[in-house]
Amino acid sequence: MAYQYSKGWFIAELKKMGIKHHPVERRKLELYKTHVLRNLYKELQK
Repeated sequence: MAYQYSKGWFIAELKKMGIKHHPVERRKLELYKTHVLRNLYKELQK
C-alpha cells in the first residue's frame, strides 16, 4: 500500500475509478508527475 497522497496512492485511486489512461493524452498514468495526477483526481471527484 502506498502512502496517502503519494503518486502511487493517486494511481491506485484513479484505477479504482476505472481510469487507466489520461483522458486527453491517452498515455498511461504511471508516466505523469504527482501534481498532474492530483489535479486529475480532484477533477473526477466533483
